[in-house]
Amino acid sequence: MRKLILLLVAIFSVHAIAQSNTLAQRRAAHLRHGINLSEWFAQVYDPKGYTKEHFENWTIDADIALIKSMGFDHVRLSVNPEPMFHRNRADQLPAEYLSYLDAAVKMILNHGLAVIIDMHPESDFKLRLVQHDDSVEQFSDYWRAIARHYASYDPELVLFEVMNEPEFRDRYRWSGVQAKLAAAIREGAPQHTIIAAGGNWSDVEDLLPLTPLPDSNVIYNFHFYDPHTFTHQGATWGVNFWHFESKLAYPGSMETAEKVAAMQPDPVNRLNVLRYGLDHWDINRVAVEIGQAAEWAKHWNVPLTCNEFGVFRKYAEPDDRARWIKDVRTTLERNGIGWTMWDYSGNFGTVNGKNGEHTADDVTLKALGLKQ
Repeated sequence: MRKLILLLVAIFSVHAIAQSNTLAQRRAAHLRHGINLSEWFAQVYDPKGYTKEHFENWTIDADIALIKSMGFDHVRLSVNPEPMFHRNRADQLPAEYLSYLDAAVKMILNHGLAVIIDMHPESDFKLRLVQHDDSVEQFSDYWRAIARHYASYDPELVLFEVMNEPEFRDRYRWSGVQAKLAAAIREGAPQHTIIAAGGNWSDVEDLLPLTPLPDSNVIYNFHFYDPHTFTHQGATWGVNFWHFESKLAYPGSMETAEKVAAMQPDPVNRLNVLRYGLDHWDINRVAVEIGQAAEWAKHWNVPLTCNEFGVFRKYAEPDDRARWIKDVRTTLERNGIGWTMWDYSGNFGTVNGKNGEHTADDVTLKALGLKQ
C-alpha cells in the first residue's frame, strides 16, 4: 500500500510539473515578437524626473496603437522600482505613482497586447542587492506587493520579470537572490508567469550556468547584443572606445574594420576593432551563439525568450543595422525563441519622429519580418 501511495504521489508530481511547463510554454506563445518601452517608467534622465507630465506624455495611446498596428504582440514595460520604493517599508506602495503605472498597463492591455512588467533599476540599486541581504529582503517585500496589486489582472497577458540585467558577477549569489524574489512574486500572484534570467548582463554566457528555479511557471530570457563592437558603435556609455566608432559594417570584414580601427587613439582598442573584422561576424556566428541558449532551454525543458536585442542607430549604417537585426531575428525564430527588440522610440528605436508624432521605420520593420 505504501509503495502504491508513493507511486501515485510521483505520478501526480510529474503530471503537475508537466501541466505547469505547458502553462509557461503556452504563455510564452504570447511573446513571439515584441518591443521594449523604455524611458517611460525607467531610465528617465530628464532633470524633472518621474513626473505626472512625463508619464502622461512620453508614451501615449497613439503610440500603443502604432505598436499594435506594426505587428507586435507584446511590450516589455521597464519600471524603475526606486521612485516607488520606501526604505524599511517597501511593501507600502505610493498610491498616486502606482496609478500612473496602472494607467499604462491598462492602456497596453486595451490594445490587445501582452505586457511584461520588467523591474529595471539603476546600477546603484543593484549594487545594494549585491552587497546587502537587507536590501534583498526589502526588494522582495516590494515585489510581493507589486505582484499582489496586479494579481487580479489577466495572467495570460501580464507577466513579471524579476530584474533586468542584475549586474551580479557572483552567479551563485544571484541564483539565491533571484529565487527569493521569485518566491515573493509567486506569493503575491500565484497564477502569473515569472520571467527569470542569468546574472550580470543576462547574456548567453550568463544563462548557460543557470539552474532553473523550483517553480515551473517560469519563462527564461537572455539578451543579445553581440558583438558589442558593432551594435554599440558610437555609444557614449559602457566601454570607452565605442564612442570613436562609426560606419562599422556587418557582416564583419577587415576592410571596414581597418578603417574604423584607424580612428582609435589607443593601440589596444585598435586591436579590439581589428578582431571584430577577423572574427567575421555573420549569421553563422550568430547561429552558434544563440544555438547555445536554445540547447540550454532544451536540456532543462523550459521556455525561452530573448527580450533585448538591437543596434544603436546613430552611427551604424541603416543597411548594416538591418542585416544584423534580420540575422538575429531569423535565428531566434528558427530556434523557436520569441523576441522583444530594444526599443520603441529610444536610441535603438523602431520609429522615427518626435514624441507624439512617431511613424514606423520601414527598414527596421522589414528586418523584423513585420513588413514586406
